[in-house]
Amino acid sequence: MSEEKFSAIFGNFMSRLARKPIEIPETVSFTAEDGKITIKGPRGELKRDFRNNIINILNENGKVVLNPRSSGMKTESKVFLGTYVSHIKNMIKGVLDGFQKKLVIEGVGFKAETRGNEIVLSLGFSHPVIFKIPDGIFVSINKNIIIIDGIDKEKVGLAASKIRALKKPEPYKGKGIRYENEVVRRKSGKKTGA
Repeated sequence: MSEEKFSAIFGNFMSRLARKPIEIPETVSFTAEDGKITIKGPRGELKRDFRNNIINILNENGKVVLNPRSSGMKTESKVFLGTYVSHIKNMIKGVLDGFQKKLVIEGVGFKAETRGNEIVLSLGFSHPVIFKIPDGIFVSINKNIIIIDGIDKEKVGLAASKIRALKKPEPYKGKGIRYENEVVRRKSGKKTGA
């Protein structure tokens, strides 16, 4: 895609993101040094490396301000600007409130329990399935619901997707592991003759 075409499509959107600083809540501390961002809050601390040769990230009067390093806002700067704004907002939300995913286990005899830093799942196989809980992720199980909690949105989402992949919901009876609000498209089974 050419520079002119990109600007025509995304130019206004990106410039709005660039003009609007991100508010830093009182209970959150934000530091930026050579592209290394550190955000601390009530729930913990997150660090991330950003490419500071493209976007300049500053803390100005309690607000995060992102400025492209190139004066003409090149295509690369526009692409990274939106991504960096999203990452910083997610980091702030994470150290303030955290992120949570819920998975529902459906099926007769299907169950899960935590043992130390592992989840032991009975999913209809001849053996139990063991999932190691990643660092920075907290898991609790309430009956047939697995609650995954953490301050890093990407880690929470990745852990949830890996657990779901252990036994994806099948389309006939819906047995398996699904996200809490996931709608499983059902297929009708074979009909027997009268």
